[in-house]
Amino acid sequence: MIVNTQVDGWEIIYHRAHALLAAQIAAHWNQEDSPQRLTDTIAAISHHDDLEREWEKEDLLTPAGAPKDFTQENKTSVEKLRHHIEEALYRGRWVALLTSMHTCFLKEGSKDKSPELLEFLQKQRDLQERWRQELGIEQEEVQSSYHFMRWCDRLSLILCQHQIPDNERTLEINIGPDGRKYEIAQSQEGAISVFPWCFAKDKITVYVETSHLSEIKFEDNDSLKAALTNAPRKYQEWTLVKSD
Repeated sequence: MIVNTQVDGWEIIYHRAHALLAAQIAAHWNQEDSPQRLTDTIAAISHHDDLEREWEKEDLLTPAGAPKDFTQENKTSVEKLRHHIEEALYRGRWVALLTSMHTCFLKEGSKDKSPELLEFLQKQRDLQERWRQELGIEQEEVQSSYHFMRWCDRLSLILCQHQIPDNERTLEINIGPDGRKYEIAQSQEGAISVFPWCFAKDKITVYVETSHLSEIKFEDNDSLKAALTNAPRKYQEWTLVKSD
């Protein structure tokens, strides 16, 4: 889960909600420039974090008793990673292909170089090539769609983690499906924009559901889970506008 500090407690955003925000962003993209298989790609974006099941975890707290942000979490077992790809395959090879590529991207830079992980990564690369050939897709198309997935995921994280810089400074989002670099910035008046503009309309609104915790510290996982179950929820919205 994504944990943001607030003056009166914690703002919690579940990873699946963050993924849904990424899918919203994808749906607003200018369809004339969208990757092929857009619907399947949006499905992969929406479900790419289904591995995250915060309500089942037993290590949700830091040593100080604070809710643990996803950046502080322990590594995921290879077995869970494998099961995640297998579940994606039930939605189709295209969804599984993009999900597998994203999983490999996240894990290839990991400090964990265990034989089990290395074997898993090689198996995924083999599966990716097999699915690509079965679907009759050129590697360039696959890479373009995956860049699109990462771009939407990255922008969603920027929004969820409140990373938009102030004073009209720009922050790079990622390379888009067209190979161009995209940035986000906020004007002195508070208007948020993406450069270059890439959405179908000149103004879009996206949102994510958040939970608010007023307690600063929790005794154990069960108390945090109970607090999350009963926490008030609201929508956090962002309006992005095309800059003149």
